Amino acid sequence: MATIGARLEELWEESPGLRSWLGTVDHKRIGKRYCYTAFLFFVVGGVEAMLVRTQLARPGEHLLNPEAYNEMFSMHGITMIFFFITPMLFGFGNFFVPLMIGTRDMAFPRLNAFGYWVYLFAGLFLYSSVLAGAAPNDGWFNYVTLSGKMYTPALNIDFYTLSLLFLSISTTVGAINFIVTIFKMRAPGMSINRMPLYVWSMLATSFAVVFALPSLSMANVLLELDRRFGFHVFDPSKGGDAILWQHLFWIFG
Repeated sequence: MATIGARLEELWEESPGLRSWLGTVDHKRIGKRYCYTAFLFFVVGGVEAMLVRTQLARPGEHLLNPEAYNEMFSMHGITMIFFFITPMLFGFGNFFVPLMIGTRDMAFPRLNAFGYWVYLFAGLFLYSSVLAGAAPNDGWFNYVTLSGKMYTPALNIDFYTLSLLFLSISTTVGAINFIVTIFKMRAPGMSINRMPLYVWSMLATSFAVVFALPSLSMANVLLELDRRFGFHVFDPSKGGDAILWQHLFWIFG
């Protein structure tokens, strides 16, 4: 028994240092990272909202020029909807769900860590658009045909589509991890009917994410193909359908 305990301790123990911190798969650490990162995006999104509100506070205000206003308005919505709300929810879920159902960790710890790092990369990629002078500027809903290459030829929309594609990957794998963990990793004696209400809420949310996000991912892939390779999926003059974007986007919404 001592040998088994020693082997398990060696398996689960995390050594101190930067390498261990970066490579951790512990659900509590990853949950905290989600929450800290989401809160940082919340602060940034709040600053963007204040800039927009200050611009609107008085007639003739010149704090933001029209292009900068469109960018701040769009980045605020994208940040709050995609990079704060759901990641913060996943952060709390990562921390509490395994503890509530009596398991040591999530079903796929490495996939859990992968989901966080892809989320962080998506956020950094999105905000690198500000440094490049090409922040998304067509609203967080990014309606075509305004977001098509004819009306927005710069890289603004490409940053939008690719960052949300990465975020969709992160969120989808996280949701799958929650579903498998809740169904397969519950402690003996904890039936579905005995699960805490919070665990039920995470299960329902995860199923919603799994069914909703593929449509958003597909919409962004099609828009990028439209812009870069001339697929004309959303171009009515070439046989496409601009309303298709709204259908795909609001299946998610």
